[in-house]
Amino acid sequence: MIAVRDDRCRESFGALFDHFAPRLKGFVMRSGTSAEHAEEIVQDVMLTVWRKASYFDPHRAQVSAWIYQIARNRHIDILRKEKRPIPEALKEEPDAEPDAGQILALEQETQELKLAISRLNDDQRTLIEKAYLGELSHQEIQKQTGLPLGTVKSRIRLGLERLRHELRELR
Repeated sequence: MIAVRDDRCRESFGALFDHFAPRLKGFVMRSGTSAEHAEEIVQDVMLTVWRKASYFDPHRAQVSAWIYQIARNRHIDILRKEKRPIPEALKEEPDAEPDAGQILALEQETQELKLAISRLNDDQRTLIEKAYLGELSHQEIQKQTGLPLGTVKSRIRLGLERLRHELRELR
């Protein structure tokens, strides 16, 4: 995203598009939009990403959060134009601004999660990071690592179980 923002790099944008387009399409379709309509929304969102790349600030949001927010807003705009009700999954509370206590709690939980992830064995940590931070599917991880699909799934499952156990105290 930085290369797209700073250098208008078409190759980087192509990689960004290849990564996010199918995920965005699924995101939009989960709210009941047809595949054809979802593809139009995704095209529009990715065009907006290209045009507004200069507004991306990695200190304010991750690339995925920034792009999904654009998609969410665009989808809501379309629904409003069609005067269709907004699906619950896309609705935002009117007072969505978190207060200082919520921000502090989230930061503390984030630190606890980072610490718990760092305690995982290297195999589990690497695969969990690829799946959840890198937003890769199990098949994509299999292709990247060369591990059997069952091994990928098992390591992720075992790592998540260990994280769940370590983070029980946060609830």
